[in-house]
Amino acid sequence: MSALANQVGQSNLAERIFSEGQLGNLLGGGDARRYALVNRALKDGSLIRLKRATYILGQRNSSESVHPFAVAQALLPGSYVSFETALAYHGWIPEAVFTTANVSPGRKTITYDTPSHGQFSFHPLALQEYQFLAGVAREKFGKLTAFVAQPLRALMDLVALRKEHWSSLDWLITGMRIDEDRLLPLKRKDFAALRSVYKHKAANDFLHSLEAAILTKKGAAKGRLADD
Repeated sequence: MSALANQVGQSNLAERIFSEGQLGNLLGGGDARRYALVNRALKDGSLIRLKRATYILGQRNSSESVHPFAVAQALLPGSYVSFETALAYHGWIPEAVFTTANVSPGRKTITYDTPSHGQFSFHPLALQEYQFLAGVAREKFGKLTAFVAQPLRALMDLVALRKEHWSSLDWLITGMRIDEDRLLPLKRKDFAALRSVYKHKAANDFLHSLEAAILTKKGAAKGRLADD
């Protein structure tokens, strides 16, 4: 373990994501000494640079690895995890997701490739003012937290990003491989919470059509049970 990793590991920065400034405050001394310690730790893998001036300890020097969702928040503060990443996290889609995809408050798509946690992508969406975090929950990952879209919000973010138009539930069940049992528990209040989120008419039409399709499906299921 490098001297830097040993010092960080015994501080309150252990198992956290920290900045150049926090590292400087901890290490003290002159710039040349600090740069030498950082470069040595980066070379032996005991320190990992996520992006410019943002670091974590290498996993072998930390008792608890930092969750990718927490890394995403550090890479672009103000963003939240969504799209296929959040759907997989909630168990709505079966496929493994290799990029941690997020919605960003900015105006352009940004991608980061990290040596420890793979690729992160950040995508802007056309959202109504003050609705950025509707349907998004703050979740705890070890000592850190991250904002993660709830399943319906993640799905609708994906629809908005791809500019999908409603066809039928089959696109979700067959195309996205979302189990019908995940969709049917959705309630009117879940849809109501997202009605004022998206600026584009296509996304709002999709939300409305999805709600109608699910309510119709529920009604048919209740009718069958009554007949039995």
